[in-house]
Amino acid sequence: MTKTISNIAVIGAGSMGHQIAMLAALGGYETTIQDIEESSLQKAKQSLEFQLGKWVKKGKITEEKLQQAFTRLHFTTHLVEAVSNADFIIEAIVEKLDAKRELFEKLDELAPQHAILATNSSTIVNSKIAEVTKRPDKVCNMHFFFPPLVMDCVEVVKSEHTSEETAEITMEVCRQMNRTAVLLQKEISGFIANRILGALTKEAVSLYEEGYASFEDIDLICKKALNHPIGPFALMDLSGIDVAYFVNQQRYAETQDPADLPAACIEEKVKAGTLGRKTGKGWYDYGKHEVKS
Repeated sequence: MTKTISNIAVIGAGSMGHQIAMLAALGGYETTIQDIEESSLQKAKQSLEFQLGKWVKKGKITEEKLQQAFTRLHFTTHLVEAVSNADFIIEAIVEKLDAKRELFEKLDELAPQHAILATNSSTIVNSKIAEVTKRPDKVCNMHFFFPPLVMDCVEVVKSEHTSEETAEITMEVCRQMNRTAVLLQKEISGFIANRILGALTKEAVSLYEEGYASFEDIDLICKKALNHPIGPFALMDLSGIDVAYFVNQQRYAETQDPADLPAACIEEKVKAGTLGRKTGKGWYDYGKHEVKS
């Protein structure tokens, strides 16, 4: 473990945040997960107990190591409590620039001066967030992939202000979490994986909207012909159709290119509240009950 990092705070207990926090706890860090909703924290704890319980049954982790991790994992609704002693903070809230900037401004005031502030944003470059802080050299992207407990990759992204030390420490934190980290030396919206995935998804949605094939058949072709483990529409359901929608909105805000606006079929599903697995229905119907991711 890096000598400089002992305490990690994760802000946001949603589908990404609670799993990132568990990775930190499993990595030996004292970890606090903060969310404004107590119900979200309870749901996060129950989800982790369920998921890690399956790990124990499969022999992926011992019961002793799991209990040790839960001993290191703390839950709170109070931001001050979460970050006042943190050495490293990972933001995992909604994919909206304004919300992230507002949070980072608070974090900059509340966290120790030495603390690194990382964003788990899947598309937004950290310089757009760092400019509201007095520590842009200690801000970076730390993009985990969904679901973090399964996906072994983290994109660490430097801006022109991010220090080498910040990048090195972030890479080491990833390694301590048993995740493969890849360092991007300069910023680009969407980074690497999501730019490639976004191009594929955009083409798939276009082909569907233009009536060339059903979304089911497009998914089938991607799996059978391209050997993808999951098709683009099923993947949208897994990660959340609203996430894709917010990503498109953010990209359009940056480029003002109408081609970057959310597709009509995506906007329709977001307005209908059919967001994928987490709502029980998206492109596919997962039944009346909420599907646990």
